[in-house]
Amino acid sequence: MGSEQSIWRSTVETNAGTELTIIEGGSGEPLLILHEELGHPGWLKWHTEMAKSRRLIIPLHPGFGVSPRLDWLQSIGDLAGFYGQVLKEKGLGPVDVTGFSLGGWIAAEMAARNETQFKKMVLVAPAGLRPPEGEILDMYAGPTDAYHKASVKDPERSPEFATLYGGEVTAEQFEAWADAHTETGRLAWKPYLHNPALPHLLGAVRGLPTLLLWGADDGVVPPSAGGAYQQAIIGAEFSIIDDCGHRPEVEKTAEFLDHLQRFFG
Repeated sequence: MGSEQSIWRSTVETNAGTELTIIEGGSGEPLLILHEELGHPGWLKWHTEMAKSRRLIIPLHPGFGVSPRLDWLQSIGDLAGFYGQVLKEKGLGPVDVTGFSLGGWIAAEMAARNETQFKKMVLVAPAGLRPPEGEILDMYAGPTDAYHKASVKDPERSPEFATLYGGEVTAEQFEAWADAHTETGRLAWKPYLHNPALPHLLGAVRGLPTLLLWGADDGVVPPSAGGAYQQAIIGAEFSIIDDCGHRPEVEKTAEFLDHLQRFFG
């Protein structure tokens, strides 16, 4: 998980009746981070910077290669409910949250059910809503490495991307990606990576400061979905990062951090 292990630690806790692996690092006000559909990518440069002023809390989703799978989870909405219980048991609410792709969808479902769980919410190119223009990329149409490459505009101009996914894939990485691949399909296959009810449910979110953050050249979740989210969440900000794909935290780290630090204050 990167070269910054002295900054973070991994623990296994019992939450909501099951074991849950949680990555934590830094100190200060807590920031909940919900990872993407292929699992937690590792401790990145932006984590290191944010950990200078915030306590980062990154639960590894059940069934995504580390935390045990929960058969009773049948949808992303169920996973959102599970995390709501985790927050209560850990005494974390209300808390700031940042969700990436599938993790952004989870955060949105949590807010739709109970916005008071959160102080502020950042959704980074979240799935969950059907894009008015374009389609969400089918992660099952090709190999995992092709999906990874499609998530950035230019892998060769993203050094940290090469650190994460360059070179030979280890057996541990392959197994974790395979588990995450399978669990995403189980929870979010039909309809694919969106919930037709979610734009209506988000109408209940009123007063939760929300930032929607997208790369202008996102090849996984089209930026038009950001407009749909902005329309659904009253008062949400929508910011576009130019010359960037689905992963601004990797491709445009400094600009991404500027947005987070400004928004969270």
